[in-house]
Amino acid sequence: MLLCTKALHKECIPIESSTTRINRQFGIHVLNGLSIGILVALIPGALLGELAKALLPYFAPAQYIIDSTTIAMRLLPMVIGVAVAMQFKTTPIETASIGLATVVGSGVATRTETAGFLFVGTGDVINAGVTAAIATALVLWIGNRFKTYTVLVMPTLIIVGAGGIGVLTYPFVTKITAAIGQMITQFTVLQPILMGVLLAVTFSVLIVSPLSTVGIATAISLSGIAAGAANLGVCAAGFGLAIAGWKANSRGTSIAHFLGSPKIQMANFIRNPIMIVPVMCSAAVLGGLAGILGIQGTPFSAGFGMSGLIGPINALHLMAGGWTWANGVLVFGLFILLPIVLCLSFHQLFRRFRPWTNQEDYRLDFE
Repeated sequence: MLLCTKALHKECIPIESSTTRINRQFGIHVLNGLSIGILVALIPGALLGELAKALLPYFAPAQYIIDSTTIAMRLLPMVIGVAVAMQFKTTPIETASIGLATVVGSGVATRTETAGFLFVGTGDVINAGVTAAIATALVLWIGNRFKTYTVLVMPTLIIVGAGGIGVLTYPFVTKITAAIGQMITQFTVLQPILMGVLLAVTFSVLIVSPLSTVGIATAISLSGIAAGAANLGVCAAGFGLAIAGWKANSRGTSIAHFLGSPKIQMANFIRNPIMIVPVMCSAAVLGGLAGILGIQGTPFSAGFGMSGLIGPINALHLMAGGWTWANGVLVFGLFILLPIVLCLSFHQLFRRFRPWTNQEDYRLDFE
C-alpha cells in the first residue's frame, strides 16, 4: 500500500498494512518466547553441568545439580510454550494449555514398549516453536467463546488439537535439520583449514537460528577438528553478540551470551540478519586457526562454545599432552582472548566503514 503526499506530489510513502504488521508482531513474540525459554531451561545446565560432573567423584551431592539441570533441559518445550504464551498476556488456563501442547508436539517424549514415555534430549526446537505458535493462534482465535466452560474446553482443544498438529508436522520439520546436517557433512571432507572456516562460520549462524547446533552435530557425529572449529564458531557468536550489545543490554544479559547461549539473540537475528556479519568474520579466523592448530572436539561439545566451559574442557582433554600449562594457555587464547579481540576489531571496523548496525539492533528486553 502507498500513501501519496498530495501537497508535494513528489513521493509515495509505503505504508505497512495492519495485517502485515500484526503477523510480523506475532512472529516476533513467538521468537522472543523461544529465546526466553531456551535461556531459562538451558543456562543452569550450561553454567553448572560440567562443574558438577567434575565434582561428582569427590562430592556426592553434585549429583543433585546434574539431575535438576537435566530435568530443566528435558522440560525445555514446556518452558518455550509458557514463555511464548506470556508474550501474548494469556490467562493461566491458556498458558498451561499452550505449554502442554508444545511438549506434545516437540517430540521430546517417545512411547516405550511398556506403554510409558521416555523423555530424551530437548525435542525439536523448531517444531516446539511451530506448535507453540499454532496453540497460541488457536487460543487467540477462540477468545472468550466458551465463557464458563473455558476450563473444560480450552485445555482439551489446545493440547489435543494444536499438540496433534505438532505431532503431524514433526517428521517434516526434522527434515530441515537433517538436510542442513547433510550439507555440513560435505564440509568435513575438505582440506582442514577450509573445513574449519566453513564449519565455524556455519555454526556461528546456526547458533542464533531456531536450529539446534548440538542436535545437528550429534546427528552427523561431528568430531575431531570439525567439532573444534564448530565450537570456536559458537564462541565467536557468544562473545561477538555480547560485545555488540554491551551498551544496550544489562551486564547479566551480555554475559549470558557466552556463558549461556547466543540463541537469545534469535528474534533480533531473524529481524535483521545482517547483524551477524561481523561475527561471521571472527568465526572464519577462529575456524581457520582450528584447522591449523588441530583443535578438536566431540559431537556433544561442538555446539556449545563457552557454555559451561564444555568446549574448552573437551579441547584440552583431546590435545596431545592433555592438561598441560602450554595447552591451557593455547585454549584460553583461542576460546576467550582471541574471540574478544577479533570481535572488538570487526565490530569497530564494520561500524566505521559499513555502519549497517548499531547497539539497539542487539537490545534484549526480558522484563
